[in-house]
Parts: sequence; C-alpha cells; structure tokens
Amino acid sequence: MIIKRIVALLLTLCSVFCLFASQISAEPGATDNSAPNFNFDCRSAILMEAGTGRVLYEMNADEALSPASVTKVMTLLLVMEAIEAGKISYSDMVTASAHACSMGGSQIYLEEGEQMSVEDMIKSVVIASANDAALALAEHVAGTEEAFVKMMNEKAAALGLSATHFENTNGLDDSVQNHVTSARDIAIMSRELIKHKKITEYSSIWMDTIRNGEFGLTNTNRLVRFYKGATGLKTGSTAKAKFCITATAERDGMSLICVIMAAPTRDIRNAAASSLLDWGFANYGVYKAEAKALDPVRVIGGVRQSCSVAYPEFSCVVNKSDIPKISCEIELPESVPAPIKSGEKIGRVVYKLGDKEIGAADILASESVEKIDFWGLLLKMLSKMAIA
Repeated sequence: MIIKRIVALLLTLCSVFCLFASQISAEPGATDNSAPNFNFDCRSAILMEAGTGRVLYEMNADEALSPASVTKVMTLLLVMEAIEAGKISYSDMVTASAHACSMGGSQIYLEEGEQMSVEDMIKSVVIASANDAALALAEHVAGTEEAFVKMMNEKAAALGLSATHFENTNGLDDSVQNHVTSARDIAIMSRELIKHKKITEYSSIWMDTIRNGEFGLTNTNRLVRFYKGATGLKTGSTAKAKFCITATAERDGMSLICVIMAAPTRDIRNAAASSLLDWGFANYGVYKAEAKALDPVRVIGGVRQSCSVAYPEFSCVVNKSDIPKISCEIELPESVPAPIKSGEKIGRVVYKLGDKEIGAADILASESVEKIDFWGLLLKMLSKMAIA
C-alpha cells in the first residue's frame, strides 16, 4: 500500500513537472539559441550575419592564428577603399616591380615591368589568390609594401581588431614573426569588404581569364561552385596556418559569413564551412521592417502647427520560427515644442518578441519648424481675428 502511494506521488510530481516545462517552452518570445556541438576538426570558427554583424555561433573565435592568404581580405579592403576614394581606378595600369614578381606560392607569374589593369589584378587576387598581384596592388596604392602594411594595421586598429597584426600583404608566413589574426577579426574585416558589392562579383566567379584570355584563373574557393548561394570570399593555406577560409553565402535575403581556421585538410575545412552555413540558414532569418512616414505631430509655439515625422527601416536576425511573432510599438508624444530641427529625434518605434525588446528605431522629424516670435504670433492672432 505504501509503495502504491509512493508511485502515485512520483507520477503526480512527474506530470506537474512536464506541465510546467511545457508552459515554459510555450511562453511568447521564448527562443532556443543554443547551437549544436559541431565538433569541428579545426582550431577556431565563427558564423556571423553580415547585415547586422550578429554572431550566431563561435568556437575559440578570439585566438590569434596564422591566416595564410585570408590576409588578402584586408589587402582587398584597402584597395577597394582607395578606388572608392578616387585615389586609383579599375582602369589604372599597375606596373609589376621586381619585389612583387619574387613572391612564391599562388601567383599569376608577373614579370618585372609587366603592366596589368587594377581590375585584372583584383580578379587575380580574389579568384586565384595571386601573391604577386596582391603585392603589386599594394605598391600601386601606397608606394611600398611597408607603407601598405602600416595602412593594414591602422585599418585593423580602426575596426577594433584586437587579435590582428600584419607583416605582409599576402599571408606568406615562412619568414614572418607575428603575422596573426582571429576568426572574429576575419569575420569583421570580411563584413567590411563585402560592403563593396563589386568584390562579390569577382569572388563568385568560378573560372575567368586575364592577359586577353591567355591565362586562366580558377577559384580557390570550391564552395563557389558547389554550395548553394555561395558568393565568396577567400581561402588560405600554408604549413603553419593549415587550411583557412572566410566563406560568404546568401539565401532568402540573409547573408552569412563563416570563418574556419586551421583545419587539417581542404575538404575538412570546406565541409565545416558548409555545415555551419547550412545550420545558420536552417535556423535563422532576417526580420525586416520598411521605413515609414507617420501622421504629423502637433507643434506647440512653432511657425507651423505640425511637423512631419518618419522612421527608417529596421532589420534584425532571429530564429526563423520567431519572425511572425515580432510586433512593433510606436512611442510618440501628442505634441512637441518648437523649435524642431530636421532629423531631430521625436520618438521611437520599439520591436518586441513577446515582452522582450529586440530592437528600436528613432522616429525623426522630416522637416524643421522654427519657434514663432512675437511678431509672428501677433500676425497669426490678427489673421484669426480677421477671419472671424
């Protein structure tokens, strides 16, 4: 009899626990952001959503490691910024120096004095990971390799890349002392690079040619050919660094950056990147809210009685299942005092997942409204009296 009572009590407690657990999991906004244990055969890894910079997964992401040719992400970023600033152009002819031609490893076999356009040099670096072209571009931008490497480290500091230090432009590491970066830092600089849309036009090419079709280029990133949505970005491998990649891909309006460092083989590196990208696309999505103009807000003491207001577009990355659950709330006063400047914050729109705030955007004045002075106020009063 006692045993039956104990069993009954245990069953009751188990039922209560299961009911409580089910209520917790059904709470509005409850999410499970825990990533599976991938057990990747590599030293470090990270997965970042490119639009927001949100990290979806990381494993030992801050260790400073040899990056091999992934170094060229920073080289290309500075080249693209020089183009955007008007310092160089795609049609400029780059003259190969003896120093550039002396680079080993992956190359397009530049000859001293050979000239090639900036665009073809960029393609050679992005697609074929050409060490000689990377250095030739660096010298074209900064005059010397030393000056360009200084720019690389200054840019790394500006981006807050705390685990990064460069000693050359291409990642050859047989004679360097402290040429390192981390998976997180690579993801950050990759995010900056793909803001220059032209880069992914090059990095998504599987095969191309230079020298009027006489020299073929084949992408070192096999994901470009075999992974759905792949857009780039850069591979690297040396005996010291092993096999590294920063892989970018886009599906359903979401762009991901996956970095794998120090994998033992190319195939293991590519498989790890593919698995991590697959997991990201399967579990996450981008919630987007369009920019919107609201009804004008009443203005007190202004030359006009109202002011137009609007808020910008908003996006965030959440679990796919949570996207339909997101709501927004408008926080806006009934009236605001003059003067008001165009672009001034008037209120905000808050985005929520259940009761949890997941983001917000400022509601801004779309126009300026000056404060009315004495004579303006008098004129307005006389005008009303005349109408009456």
